[in-house]
Amino acid sequence: MKSPKQVALEKKILKMLSGKALKTAEMLIHDQEIKYLQDYANTVSIKRLHYNDHGPVHMRKVALNSLLLIDLLNEAGIMLSLESEGVGTFEDSKIAVLIASFLHDIGMTIGRENHEQAGVTLATPIVERVLNILYTDDLKKRVVLRSLITEGITGHMGTQRIHSLEAGVVLVADGCDMERGRARIPMMLNAESKVGDIHKYSSFAVENVEIAKGNKKPIKITVSMKESVGFFQVEEVLSRKIDSSPIKNYIELYAGVIGEKMKRYL
Repeated sequence: MKSPKQVALEKKILKMLSGKALKTAEMLIHDQEIKYLQDYANTVSIKRLHYNDHGPVHMRKVALNSLLLIDLLNEAGIMLSLESEGVGTFEDSKIAVLIASFLHDIGMTIGRENHEQAGVTLATPIVERVLNILYTDDLKKRVVLRSLITEGITGHMGTQRIHSLEAGVVLVADGCDMERGRARIPMMLNAESKVGDIHKYSSFAVENVEIAKGNKKPIKITVSMKESVGFFQVEEVLSRKIDSSPIKNYIELYAGVIGEKMKRYL
C-alpha cells in the first residue's frame, strides 16, 4: 500500500506535466517492476544497511525536485544539452530526467557500494521498454535518451564526472532530498550509536529544502534547519553535489538555522 506522502508526491508530479512527459510519469508510477525494485531498495537500505530512505518516496521526491529545477532553467531561457546540441527538445530532456530520477537508486537493491553502476544494469531493460513505447518510430531518440538516462543514474552521487545539464539536474535534485522525514524510520529503528550517525542526525535536523526562482540566478535553493548539525548535510552532501554539477553556475545556495541569518554558499 502506498504511503500518504508517496501519493501526495505523485499528485504533485502529475500536476506539473502534460503531453508525452505526463504519459511517462504515469507509466513510471504504475510500473510493477519499478515498484518492486524501489520497495526492495528501501528494505536493503533501511533494514539491512541501517541507512536512510532510498525507496519510492525518495525517488519520487528526487523526480519532483528535478522537475522544479529543469523548469526553472527553462523559464530563464537556459537551453538543456539535448536542445543546445540539436538532438532533442526540452520535452525529451524532461522525459530523460524524469526516468533517471525514478530509477537512480534501484542499485541499492544490491548494496551501497557502486550502486550507481549496479542501478544502470537493473535499469537498462526498463528504460528500453519505456522508450520503445514513447518513441516507437524514432530509434535515434531512443538511443540518445538511453545514454542520457544512463548518465543521470551513474552521475547522481557526484563520484563520476558528468557533462550534460540534464544529468546535472538529477545530481542536484538528489542532493536536495535531505529533509528530516528521510531519516525518520532509521532514527526509530536504530537507537544505538555507531560510525556514520552524523548523516542520520544531520538529515533529521533539516526542516525544509526549498527550490525556487533565484534573485540573480535561475535557481535558489534554501535549506532551513532546526539545529546547526544540519550544516553537515549542506556542506558535505549538497554543496559537493552542486560543485560536481554542470548546472552549478545557475544556482544560489542558502542555509541556516530557523530564526537566524541565512548563510550564503553560492
